[in-house]
Order: sequence, then structure tokens, then C-alpha cells
Amino acid sequence: MPTRRRVGIAGAVVGAASAGVAAAALAKRYAVGRIRLRADLEASEPFGELRGRPATVRTSDGVELYAEVDGPEDAPLTIVFCHGYTLNLDSWHYQRRDLRDTHRLVFWDQRCHGRSTRTPAEDCTIDRLGADLAEVLRTLVPGPCVLVGHSMGGMTVMALAERHPELFGDKVRGVALISTSAGKLAELTLGLPALFSKVVHRAAAPAVSLLGRRAALVDKGRQAGNDVSFLVLRYLGFGDATKISPTVVDFAESMIRSTPTDVIADFYPALMSHDKLSALGVLDKVPTEIIVGDKDWLTPPEHSRAIHASLPTARLTEIEGASHLVLLEEPETVTGAIARLVERALEAGAGDAMGEAV
Repeated sequence: MPTRRRVGIAGAVVGAASAGVAAAALAKRYAVGRIRLRADLEASEPFGELRGRPATVRTSDGVELYAEVDGPEDAPLTIVFCHGYTLNLDSWHYQRRDLRDTHRLVFWDQRCHGRSTRTPAEDCTIDRLGADLAEVLRTLVPGPCVLVGHSMGGMTVMALAERHPELFGDKVRGVALISTSAGKLAELTLGLPALFSKVVHRAAAPAVSLLGRRAALVDKGRQAGNDVSFLVLRYLGFGDATKISPTVVDFAESMIRSTPTDVIADFYPALMSHDKLSALGVLDKVPTEIIVGDKDWLTPPEHSRAIHASLPTARLTEIEGASHLVLLEEPETVTGAIARLVERALEAGAGDAMGEAV
């Protein structure tokens, strides 16, 4: 299909969406107003305010990755958290809050996200993120660890496994893969009829690329936030929109909004071309938790089931009614699974040590 025609379709899709949004603006404003008047149990939660000991990891290509170390330094094992696409290390708020008193934690902003520095588009790849994670481990994790990855962060863990399989079983004692995929994201139907889904996928790439080239203009419109973005994230990022806290939605939306448009555009092709199914065998060396919401439309449960099929010894947890931002929507379940993973990793490590002693 000629480039001009592809861009034309993309423009039509974006234009139609814009027209629909404009027509329904008043109704949406009314809906948001009603939502915000409801009781909000998370209104006083200090999202984005929990801080650890700051650190900088300088990568082999000169990027400065921002990181924070939290919790007791004498803990027997470190938990390393890898955040998702368009988010940052603060997305692990609940996990930090509930684990920091008893576990050593490392959080880091993936390149181009949060406080980490920007890179050219050609360096925005999943393989490069895996290399970054290796450097985070080398710099900030002196002993054994478990890795926790959400969405793109899970892909980062898979890229590490592909590039550095020798780390798994010794350095890396366990893995949690949350709302992620080993590949074939470009085949998602997004709940649409097959034919329309194909049109949307064809239109999406040039549309995202076009937005990237006009990033400065687009970002000006995004910075203030609006009712539309609130409602879209509320219904697409979370499973039960009637129960999710507006404060949690605002927090997630603020992280997404702070991610520059050209960064979103630069990483999009990497996500669509991601294929690390062959690397999953490496994870079979260590205890693995796989967690997904059964209403996740970005990385549907089928993708977690495919990972589980390659890792039969892993534990698969499908959380009823939850969607892609399950770490914020069902934090107790996610944090509990991470805590169990740490216990399994420590038990496995103790067993290995006894075996060596014998």
C-alpha cells in the first residue's frame, strides 16, 4: 500500500476519533464530574512521593539510567522492578510501600522514560533494554535477585534471558512476568472484528510515526490532561471501571502524559516486532510467576498462557476482572505473588547450597 494512502487511512482514523470525541465532549465532562464526586479511598495515598536512595547507572552507550534502591541493605536477596511502556518506576508504588520494610528493592526508569536520559530512535529496542537491565544488575545488585517485569518490563527480562542466560539460576533466582507478552502483539484484534482490526493495525504504525514527527505540538496538548484521556484510561487500563479509584487513574494518566510523544512513537515498532518465545526456556531454570488480568486487552491472557505453555513449572495467576494495569488495580494480589516468589527463590537457593555442601 503506498505510503500516502497508509497515512491517509491513519488520518481518517484519528480524524474520526477526534470528531467523535468533540461530539461527546459535554457528556464526558458530565460523566467525569460524577465519577470524581464518589468516595475515593485512595485520595490520600502518596502516589509518586515514595523515594529511595537515588543512583545512576551509566550504560555502555552513554545513557544515564535513573534508579532508586530501597529497603534494608542486608536483605538476603534483591527484588528488581522493571516498569512498562510509557510508565516509570513510580508505577510500583504499592509494591514499594508494602515490601520496602523487609526487602531490598531496586527500581529503575527504562531509557527515555521517567528521569532516565533520552536516546535516538534506533536505540529504542527491546534488546537494548535487556542490555540495560544487565548493567543495572552489575551496578546495583551485588548478590542474588529476582526480577519483576510489567508489560514492556517483562519483555526486558526476556531480552536479558536471551542475551545472558548464564545469569539465570545463579544471579537471577526468580522471575515475575506481569501483563506481558513473548511476541505477536501486532496480531492483537483489540476485541475488534478481524477485518477492521487489520485496518487499525495498518493505520496505527504510520499514525504513531506521524505523531512522533509532530511530537512538540502534540505534547503541548497533552500536558494539561483532559477528561477524555481520564475516561479512556479508566476503561481500557483497568478492568472494573466502577470500582477503580479516580486518584489511581489520575496517577497512571500523569505517568503516561509525562512520557514524550516521540518516545511513544520510537518504542512502538519494537513492541510490535518483539519475539522472545525462544528465550523462555532460560527462565525454566528458576521459579517463575506469571500474572495477568483476565480483562487485559493490551496483552491478553492468551499471551500469558502461551508463556506458561513454554514454562510448565511456572505459576499462572489470572486475576478476575482486572486489566493491563493490574499492579495498580489489584496490588495486594500482585504484591503477594512477588512475596511468594521471593520465598520460592530463597528456598531454591538454600536447597542448592545444601546440595553443594553434600
